[in-house]
Amino acid sequence: MNRSLELFSAAARVIPGGVNSPVRAFKGVGGSPRFIAEASGAFVTDVDGKRYIDYVGSWGPMILGHAPQSVIAAVQQAAAKGTSYGAPTEAEIQLAEKIIELVPSIEMVRLVNSGTEATMSALRLARAATGRDAIVKFEGCYHGHADALLVAAGSGAATFGVPSSPGVPEGAAKDTLTLPYNDIDALKALFAQRGGEIAAIIVEPVAGNMGCVLPQPGFLQALREVCDQSGALLILDEVMTGFRVALGGAQALYDIKPDLTTLGKVIGGGLPVGAYGGRRDIMEQISPAGPVYQAGTLSGNPLATAAGLATLEAISQPGFYDPIVARCAQLVEGIGQRLDAAGIPHLGYHVGTMFGLFFTEQSAVRNFSEAAKADHERFKTWFHGMLDEGVYLAPSGYEAGFVSAVHDDDLIEQTLAAAERVAKTL
Repeated sequence: MNRSLELFSAAARVIPGGVNSPVRAFKGVGGSPRFIAEASGAFVTDVDGKRYIDYVGSWGPMILGHAPQSVIAAVQQAAAKGTSYGAPTEAEIQLAEKIIELVPSIEMVRLVNSGTEATMSALRLARAATGRDAIVKFEGCYHGHADALLVAAGSGAATFGVPSSPGVPEGAAKDTLTLPYNDIDALKALFAQRGGEIAAIIVEPVAGNMGCVLPQPGFLQALREVCDQSGALLILDEVMTGFRVALGGAQALYDIKPDLTTLGKVIGGGLPVGAYGGRRDIMEQISPAGPVYQAGTLSGNPLATAAGLATLEAISQPGFYDPIVARCAQLVEGIGQRLDAAGIPHLGYHVGTMFGLFFTEQSAVRNFSEAAKADHERFKTWFHGMLDEGVYLAPSGYEAGFVSAVHDDDLIEQTLAAAERVAKTL
């Protein structure tokens, strides 16, 4: 028995399912998870000593790669002064100012501890600001595990085929209205019928929790239009896409201005963090400036703010994104060429530094229904084949992958060589 399997057995006795976040359990692909001992650069190393080229990147935060020197130094320096104060710090201001500098739609920002906390808080704020209860989300978009958002969710919920989780009261979900992603006609029909009841639309501007599904031309603009017409707020959930698809996020890439934005992952540089921000008149309704309550003991934690600020400073350097975006395209297109040569039907998508792959004969994947029709059995074979080759991909066909600044040309070529070998086994 290998060490990872031993640890998984031990974990299952004390942790539900043996993991602290569902998709890590490999339920979507079979087998047992690799327990990671350490990570550096573009690699993770498991407890059995096997090293993998990593395209999970802690599910997105590690845009600089693992253990970048600047971030580690910033965290060490902060930790030496104390790990948490429960009081304001100058670093919180600096991180907030940097976020506002990089994302023009954000005029004020509140730091929290997770993406779930950010989306949950943003929706409470939107309901308070509009005096309305209903929210609109899209099937397959995952916005964290708050009750009202576990309706037709993606990510781990999609992997397990649970569109809404047991334990979510009907009352918590009754005001959550779901639509197919990229369906402008359904969007307009809903708003024509119920627009006056809707507080907000929340959406992943690039869906990263049903694979990597891109917004169709005009879709994000249609969201902005119906919100403007109805008085609803537009919330872009950029927990994944923020600073991943472009320096200013998906909203910069697609030229769309939301009322509120949720952030996470990259802004913590690998430490637990989240944030929500937007128009000043809305944000000033948050306590203690206004009546909308939200609090957190570790919000603005000095370690997380240090890591986040070091990361944002690094990615703000001129030309930072160009080589990573190019290598992401090289990876996806190269895998596609090798699958084509092996006669394997597929679709590969990429935007900025994130990507996805579907084994399908469909002409496009535009929503969760089409993502669900992909050949997930073939994905399992693909995943384990690549894992055996030393390439660590997300263990679910419903998850995106990520390229970092330290995935150089040589590592991309190594990955493509592995893909060529695995393609022949499919």
